Amino acid sequence: MSRPITCIGAGVIGGGWAAYFLARGFDVVAWDPAPDAEARLRRTVDAAWPALTELGLDDGADRSRLRVAASLAEACAEAAFVQESAPEDLELKRGLLADLVAATGPDTIVASSTSGFPMTDMATEAADPSRLVVGHPFNPPYLIPLVEVAGGEATAPTVVKEAAEFYRSIGKSVIEMDRELPGFVANRLQEALWREALHMVANGEATVEQIDTAITEGPGLRWPVHGPCLTFHLAGGEGGMAHMLDHFGPSLKAPWTRLGAPELTGELRDAMVRGTTDEAGARSFADLVAERDRAVIAIRRAVEGARAG
Repeated sequence: MSRPITCIGAGVIGGGWAAYFLARGFDVVAWDPAPDAEARLRRTVDAAWPALTELGLDDGADRSRLRVAASLAEACAEAAFVQESAPEDLELKRGLLADLVAATGPDTIVASSTSGFPMTDMATEAADPSRLVVGHPFNPPYLIPLVEVAGGEATAPTVVKEAAEFYRSIGKSVIEMDRELPGFVANRLQEALWREALHMVANGEATVEQIDTAITEGPGLRWPVHGPCLTFHLAGGEGGMAHMLDHFGPSLKAPWTRLGAPELTGELRDAMVRGTTDEAGARSFADLVAERDRAVIAIRRAVEGARAG
């Protein structure tokens, strides 16, 4: 890609994206209306560079390839791809995305880092919403691989595919969503855990430290390996997800959370069983257990080493 990547917004997310694109060997042009934006952006890139260097820099990676434009139009003049990371304000996003569409060429994809707004809601003022897509990262974008890609009602399907392929080509792990969902996938899961934590603290049921320990020393060690679904698949023993749901399904009605549980219909049960079977693929139950155990030991050792300095 000979044309530069444009980063609109130089805060924590925009700065993290700029650092990541630079590490992948791109020229990056950034713009942010704040008077101290350039200084903040360069501090963010400098702070991220040691971690990016440790992870491995692509050919051509160089912080000197960052340029800060004086205007949005200048930043977008030659953009091959635009990553918008403005504050999470719907009216601001609508106007800004419309401006970005107007300032870029007909082949330029404009991706929003929004953490929850559906693109259909944000694209209402754009003259050509077909080029607008959500590219939601996780903080910090230079370190966490996940990007959730989702189009709006007017987004061209090819744009969703092209955006997803672009992110994959630069080393991101992509969830290419089949439909719009406020908050997307990861934030909805994260938010459910966060809200329950707030309930427990508010009601004096657990301390902040107890809640954090419950995750870091408990299920959090398994999630990087298999995620919640395959983790519960293993909880069913050799019977897998089917046994787990049949045995523990009634506990969905127990008062273990303030969230209402969906009805465990036969259709939902079978979908979960199929999904975990497909995800496990050729790996047997024993294979998955061994994989989990090796990874959890490695994660524990890595975390302990990091804490020890």
